[in-house]
Amino acid sequence: MRDILFYGLVFMLLISCKQDKSKVTEDTSTFDISTENWPRKTRINTKANTILKAWSAYGDLDKTFDGLYTVENTEDLSLIVEDLIERQQLMAESEYPESFDKPQIKSRQKVFHTFILKTKGDLEYRVDPQQSVRQMIDAYNVLRHQFDIITNNTLDIEMLLEE
Repeated sequence: MRDILFYGLVFMLLISCKQDKSKVTEDTSTFDISTENWPRKTRINTKANTILKAWSAYGDLDKTFDGLYTVENTEDLSLIVEDLIERQQLMAESEYPESFDKPQIKSRQKVFHTFILKTKGDLEYRVDPQQSVRQMIDAYNVLRHQFDIITNNTLDIEMLLEE
């Protein structure tokens, strides 16, 4: 009887002291990236498009931006955002076409840069980047729309200043 009690206690002690070897799940905070709900790029009129084709820095940025719609996970999105930051910086340092060398374009480009950085911050801090990506796309579309506004503007500023 004593042996049964002794072995029973040893058995209970072993069971209660057994370490939990269950798998530890890593907190990778991966988010599902759904590009279907993102706004699409706005179209540019032909006058603005012909000017932009000659501006290689903008062309590189635009090609990189198109890659945004092919991302499948946060790692892909992070790579595209890093490339967008680099391309945007190169565009800011490049020589603007004469008709687009205006404060309206440069300010909208800075807003676009701000939302790229916001998206990068969301990715680094493992926050869901969906809202910041939408804001970044909207800022890019506003920049593209400003190209249209400038090329469609037929008002002669010099004539107004003469009077």
